[in-house]
Amino acid sequence: MTARTTLTHRRTRPAGPAAAVGTALVLALAACGGGSEPAAGTSVAPTDAGEAASTTTSVAPEGFPVTVVSGQEPDTTEVTIEAEPAAIVSISPTGTEMLFAVGAGDQVVAVDAFSYFPEEAPVTELSGFEPNLEAILGYEPDLVIASGDPGDLASGLEAAGVPTLLLPSALDLDEAYDQIERIGRATGHTADAQALTEQMAADIEAAVASVPAGDGEALTYYHELDPSFFAASGDTFIGEVYSLFGLENIADATGEAYPQLSQEFIVEADPDIIFVTSGDFSESPETISARPGWGEIDAVENGDVVVVDADESSRWGPRVVDFAEGVAEALPAVRD
Repeated sequence: MTARTTLTHRRTRPAGPAAAVGTALVLALAACGGGSEPAAGTSVAPTDAGEAASTTTSVAPEGFPVTVVSGQEPDTTEVTIEAEPAAIVSISPTGTEMLFAVGAGDQVVAVDAFSYFPEEAPVTELSGFEPNLEAILGYEPDLVIASGDPGDLASGLEAAGVPTLLLPSALDLDEAYDQIERIGRATGHTADAQALTEQMAADIEAAVASVPAGDGEALTYYHELDPSFFAASGDTFIGEVYSLFGLENIADATGEAYPQLSQEFIVEADPDIIFVTSGDFSESPETISARPGWGEIDAVENGDVVVVDADESSRWGPRVVDFAEGVAEALPAVRD
C-alpha cells in the first residue's frame, strides 16, 4: 500500500536552518534528557498548575525582585531577577516560543539563529550550541534564556551581572508547563503564563478525547528524529504525548530517553506506526519504504508512516498542542 503522509504543521518555516540544526537538535535533546529518570505517569497537566509551580519559584508580594529556579533536577540553581526585564536575549528556540506566547515578546531584543518562530522574533546570528558571551552582552541584556550551559555561559553572564534562566529539554508535559510558568514569573507575565498552561492542558485533553479508543492490544510505534535512527522513547515529553493516546514505544526497551537504534532493532520490533519528522534533514514515507528490509514492517506494509512537524514535536513549548492534535488526526486512519 502507499505510505500515508499526515502533515501536522499549521505554519510554514524557512528552509535551510532545519538542515543544519537536525542532528545537533537530536544530540542536544539526548544530552539534556538521556540521563534522567523516566517521567512518572501520563497526566496531562498538574492538578493545580499554580501550586505545582510554587515549588520551583518564589515571588515577592510586590512583584519584583523574583527568584526563579534555573536548570533541571538534580542540577538546579536559584536566579534572582531584580526588576522586570526590558532587554531579553533568548538562545533557545523553545524558550523564544514560550516568551512570545506568555506576552513577553516586546521585551525580547535578540534571539538565536534557529528561533525562527514566531515570525516577529528578532532573529540574529547568535548560537545556542556555541554561545559567544561577548556577542550576547553586545545586546545589553537584563535576562538571558538558554536551554543549556555550554562553555560555562551562565557563570560568564553572572560575572557580567546578567541573570540566566536555563530551561533544558522537558522530560514530560508537567515540566514543560512549569518552564512556561517560570518564564512568566521571570518576565512579569505570571497570570498570562498560568492561563496559557491551563489552555494547553485543556486542548491536549480534548485532542486525546477526540480519538475513539482502539480495540485489542495497544499499537506500537517508532518516532524517528533523523535518518541515523535517533529516536524519542516513551521517557520524553514526545513519548508522553503518544502514551496519552495509548501507544507503546519500541525504543523503551533501550532504557534511554533519546537512543540511537539500529535498522535490525527497528525491523525486528515491527512497529505498527512509524512517525517521521518533517524537515530538510529527515526522510519521507517514500524513502523509508525503500529502505532494505523495511517493506516487511507492518507500518510500511499497511501504509502507516505518518509525518509530524519537526519543530512542533521536538520543542516542548506551546506548539506541543499542535503536535498532539496532529497525532489525533492521524490515528483514526491508522486504526481503520
